[in-house]
Amino acid sequence: MSAPPDAAAPRPRLVFWESTGRCNLRCAHCRRLDAGAPADDLDTPAAEGLVDAVADLGAGIFVISGGEPLLRDDWAPLAKRARVRGLAVALATNGTLIDDAQADRLAAAGFARVAVSLDAADPATHDAFRGVAGAFDAAVAGIGRLRRRSVAVQINAAVADHNAGRLDDLYALAADLDAEALHLFVLVPVGCGMDLDAAQHLDAGATEAVLEWVVARQAAGTLELKATCAPQYHRVAAAWLVRHADERGAARVRAAMRGRGCLAGSGICFVSHTGEVFPCGYLPVSCGNIRQTPLAEIWSLSPILRRLRDPGQLTGRCGACEFKVVCGGCRARAYAATGDYLAEAPACAHRPGRH
Repeated sequence: MSAPPDAAAPRPRLVFWESTGRCNLRCAHCRRLDAGAPADDLDTPAAEGLVDAVADLGAGIFVISGGEPLLRDDWAPLAKRARVRGLAVALATNGTLIDDAQADRLAAAGFARVAVSLDAADPATHDAFRGVAGAFDAAVAGIGRLRRRSVAVQINAAVADHNAGRLDDLYALAADLDAEALHLFVLVPVGCGMDLDAAQHLDAGATEAVLEWVVARQAAGTLELKATCAPQYHRVAAAWLVRHADERGAARVRAAMRGRGCLAGSGICFVSHTGEVFPCGYLPVSCGNIRQTPLAEIWSLSPILRRLRDPGQLTGRCGACEFKVVCGGCRARAYAATGDYLAEAPACAHRPGRH
């Protein structure tokens, strides 16, 4: 008999499903170390059960990701099932497989938003990072096909040394492509990303500079802009508001600050293509598998998730930090650096008490 769910457990804002481990690119920063095989993926009945479980949890958004989700044959009926169950559904893709036929299917599927990965405003940088020549041109063409069909597009960019100094160009490209949003994912050293040269990872000072750029752009621009996997954004934005509280654009910054910094295990969870449940896609600590345990039980009762929801469990500088409730520090980076997901997070310039 399974244990009863914990009524105090928060509802997840987003559930990410790695619908397949397969991919047609060879990204330098991929969270995966292997490509997986079709037989490893949840089959359609199991995926339907996952959709129903996510809906029963009361999640806000269900994100179908990968790998490359368009390599599955059943993504369209699964998206429809999720919408029928009341979920907002998004798709995260590298964009290279979106020909006219796929664009028609994506438009008909009713996704709230399709997120396409673009890591730079120039083909050479993007293609080098994604490991396949022509990936940039194919992704841009795919975005164009989606926009011509009025599909809302979000651009996701992994931020590291290769593009941190050229974010203005990336922002301009997102605007030129008529994207609704640009989300910047500060690179987390996990999976293939652990093999990247250390010089490509942003140190504390470089991360701070990126976040200061994000806040200034949020205040001045109209494109939805978010920093992801950088929970210290909340501290940087709060400091900006102290200096600019009455200025034009302050309301946009306040809106972007809603919620907590690191949402691993509290606002989001990640279900792998084999059914493993992780606090987020970059924190490879399994909380259970939906093939053996219902998702609701894992979400409610996992000791790992419960610890992650309690800022009082944090140690080191994060544990002593006055921003630990709104920031929380990146738990994935802490784990990558120390093997302890509750340890202080690296790549943070703040010293507690000096705000």
